[in-house]
Amino acid sequence: QVQLVESGGGLVQPGGSLRLSCAASGSIFSINAMGWYRQVPGKQRDLVATITRGESTNYADSVKGRFTISRDNAKNTVYLQMNSLKPEDTAVYYCNIQVISATNYYAMDYWGKGTLVTVSS
Repeated sequence: QVQLVESGGGLVQPGGSLRLSCAASGSIFSINAMGWYRQVPGKQRDLVATITRGESTNYADSVKGRFTISRDNAKNTVYLQMNSLKPEDTAVYYCNIQVISATNYYAMDYWGKGTLVTVSS
C-alpha cells in the first residue's frame, strides 16, 4: 500500500507564489514518473507538469515559464513551485506518482487527495 500526502495549497494574490509538495510512503521500491494535475468544478483534470526519474520535465503551455516541477528521490517527494500566479490557476491540484512496489515489483499509479489553490485579490 502506498499513501500520498499533499501540502502547500492556500489563498494567494495574483502575482504571488506558492510551493506544493507531495510525499509518498509505503511499500516503495522506486518511483518513476511524478506529476501534478489540476481540476476545477465541471471541467476535466488537466496535466500541469511531469518529471521523470531522470528529471526530464514537461509543462502545460499555460504554466511554462511560471511553474517549476522538481523531485527529491531520497524523500519520495515531488514539488511544484508556482510563481506569477493568475486567477485562472485556481483549482484543486493533485499529485500523481508511478510506483514500483517493493513487494512484487509491479508498477502502479497513485493519486493524492488534492490541495486547493485559490488565486484572488
